[in-house]
Amino acid sequence: MGHATRCIPIIHELIRHNFKPVIASDGFALQLLQKEFPKLEILELPSYNISYSKNPKKLRLKLLKDTPHLLKTIKKEQKVIADFIESTPISGIISDNRFGVRHNTIPSVFVTHQLQVLSGNTTWLSTRIHQKIISRFNECWVPDYDSEKNLSGILGHIEGFKAALTYLGPLSRFEKQQLEIKYELLVVLSGPEPQRTFLEEKLFHELINFKGNICFVKGVIETEQSISHHKNMSIYNFMTSIELEKAINESEVVLSRSGYTTIMDLAKLEKQAFFIPTPGQFEQEYLAEKLESEGIAPFCNQDEFCLDLLAQLKNYSGLKFKENRLNYKKLFRLFQGE
Repeated sequence: MGHATRCIPIIHELIRHNFKPVIASDGFALQLLQKEFPKLEILELPSYNISYSKNPKKLRLKLLKDTPHLLKTIKKEQKVIADFIESTPISGIISDNRFGVRHNTIPSVFVTHQLQVLSGNTTWLSTRIHQKIISRFNECWVPDYDSEKNLSGILGHIEGFKAALTYLGPLSRFEKQQLEIKYELLVVLSGPEPQRTFLEEKLFHELINFKGNICFVKGVIETEQSISHHKNMSIYNFMTSIELEKAINESEVVLSRSGYTTIMDLAKLEKQAFFIPTPGQFEQEYLAEKLESEGIAPFCNQDEFCLDLLAQLKNYSGLKFKENRLNYKKLFRLFQGE
């Protein structure tokens, strides 16, 4: 879902620069983008169907077992794209972590903040594989600052990688607004099952005695939006971009996963945040540890969370980074043969 939402500002800019984007995705990500851009043409891609083990320690083993399916899906992606190009002339492809969404005759861009892929003692291997994939594209766009003070750390800043890299600055669909605070705490859940549900249940139990108003967004994309209320909680199954932008701006503190797209959004809106990484996700664990070590935001492991830990927030600065202005006209020249 994060990969889909961070594409929203790129899609808006493509439209503003007189391109006609075609949205290619699957599952919940496709549903979300369809809700955001109901008038755009869509192309359904084969699903990776990536899910996480209930036991985080077995995550790498599960991902290893899923590798044959992943490779088959990449080949299916390539065929879908090839067939589409035969019937529909296009000027470019922008792929956010879809490995097979590229074509030899079409300028193709890969969007990622993971020039290095953390996987424990196999980081060297996962990084080498990912860099080989990136090198097959014409360019790689990295959504982060190209400076010492940045969001992705060692993930998006490495030496010796020869690909054509362009640092975009953080990508966010949101804009900062000066709104009156309505919620003392906003909970935004995301990520693969079953860990999303585990955290939802944990937080409902732990936050029952929270003093203040809570907006609780489950992060479950369904056909219709549902809203319910429980004591001091307003509970949503999902929010549109406009609704979530408003809710974050109206909230004093955001509690969420430490996914990279979420971090970019909260940095754009300059929010106080408390992070709970998805168990077994090396990247989220690294990012949460990085932000804590820099005095920006506290975090804890999923099993360790309790209400009292939110008191740590007073010791952290919140996500405040410099504003970035991206020249999209220059960026899109690749698709105009310039």
